[in-house]
Amino acid sequence: MLSTGTPPDWAWVDVAVPRPSGRLPGISMAGFRQRGPALVDIAMVAHPSVTLLVDLSEGEGLVYDTHGRHERGNVVIGLLPGDLRATGRGVGECLQIRLEPVAAAAVLGASTELSGTMVSLEDVWGRDAGRAEDRLRAAASWDERFTIAEEILGRRLGARPPVDSEVAYTWRRTLTSRGRVRVDGLADEVGWSRKRLWSRFRSQLGITPKRAARLVRFDHAAHLLAAGHAAASVATESGYVDQSHLYREVKAFAGLTPAAVAVAPWLAIDDVAWPASSPTRSPVTGGEHISDLR
Repeated sequence: MLSTGTPPDWAWVDVAVPRPSGRLPGISMAGFRQRGPALVDIAMVAHPSVTLLVDLSEGEGLVYDTHGRHERGNVVIGLLPGDLRATGRGVGECLQIRLEPVAAAAVLGASTELSGTMVSLEDVWGRDAGRAEDRLRAAASWDERFTIAEEILGRRLGARPPVDSEVAYTWRRTLTSRGRVRVDGLADEVGWSRKRLWSRFRSQLGITPKRAARLVRFDHAAHLLAAGHAAASVATESGYVDQSHLYREVKAFAGLTPAAVAVAPWLAIDDVAWPASSPTRSPVTGGEHISDLR
């Protein structure tokens, strides 16, 4: 989930999403094309996915900065990356891929090491990163790019042993409950002790079950705020004790107030770029390419 410091003019941005058929489990993607030269200054907010960004721009492209580290080009952003910004200017294209932690563990094989940081895709995939970029650049359309990306990601999904089924189940229950589930109850459901679930979940996904639940709950609340719901009702709907509890959690994850999250520019089109993951909108069933957003 991205919010902008200098908002892009969405009238100059085309957004493309894959057709519903053929989507890989735990993986979603969207393509962005900025048709006019403009300054981009993007601040990243915590989201319950590992993010893979493939910069398909001509020229210098975007520069990413977090914790004093700079990267250019294709990057992988782990869970909870902290204060991260992307800056650039000009006409550009970018493929953004969101990997739920279970999928990230298989596709990247480094989810634990990635948590809380950002690395270049080459550091994770080696020469395969350059080959993937070349194939995506040569594609004639976004539909072709999505097909190529699904083939690459699908091959990697099948090449590594999956995480423990108990860990995968715990993540899915956390996501579907929107973070309103107790770790002790999940341990009972999978037949593990709380200590074992905590250890295996953290070692395989790079985050503790409790932290994962807080992150998922925050994400749901952020979308409700962006949809125009009042903070008090969002606190109740999202399972916070009260509005002050919501305020503290939003500040902890986003460094912003609930009012600032509510007007985060990127969230204004979040249900367009990520229709299947929006808690307030139904999935897109037609018109999968959306252009000239206004």
